[in-house]
Amino acid sequence: MKLTLRSLAALLGYPSAELKENAGEIRHLLRSEGVLPTVELARLESLLGRLETTELLDLQSAYSELFDRSRSLSLHLFEHVHGDSRERGQAMIDLGQQYMESGFFLEASELPDFVPVFLEYASCLSARDAREMLVQPVHVFAALAERLDKREAPYGAIFHALIALSKVRVDADARALVDENTPAEDAADIDAEWEEAPVSFNLGGAHEMGGPTGVVAKIRASNRPVNQEVAR
Repeated sequence: MKLTLRSLAALLGYPSAELKENAGEIRHLLRSEGVLPTVELARLESLLGRLETTELLDLQSAYSELFDRSRSLSLHLFEHVHGDSRERGQAMIDLGQQYMESGFFLEASELPDFVPVFLEYASCLSARDAREMLVQPVHVFAALAERLDKREAPYGAIFHALIALSKVRVDADARALVDENTPAEDAADIDAEWEEAPVSFNLGGAHEMGGPTGVVAKIRASNRPVNQEVAR
């Protein structure tokens, strides 16, 4: 499961030239580890194929339109669990503490509930513990999978894969709870956040939400013990 979780984390990162170049290698790793059902591998093929054949700027634009411009598709888990309530801050602290106690350290710009970071951490655990980590937010994964499917976005395949790895069935009540807690869309607020964000013309830099660096190396490094792992 380690290689698969790392691969899914990389695929969910902001598209980069390196990710495009290594899409074929990620496909091979997903198939060779053999923990995903055939149907989920087939779903992921749509995303992998798009990464290989679509221009990088188009990939980045589509990614930003999905995940930067829509709160209902936020890649921050606690936004769907706690919304704007005060419990969100404490949950973030608790999760970050859990990472540190396991020897998994974040860069200053990273938040512990960012899904690719969460998956990188889970990939450092035993298969049993990793599955238990996936079960906790599986209702969020189910809601995101459904919302992305409605938009015909290939990223939905990642969340379907995570649900399959968790080996649990998500009921309608759990998905409804996510809908209740996810903040309503407000285009004006999102535009304001974009206006306040610093502008960077460093094309080699990471996306503000995170992004893969050393894609294949990071995926293969998941075989090291968790106390040797450092998040990006």
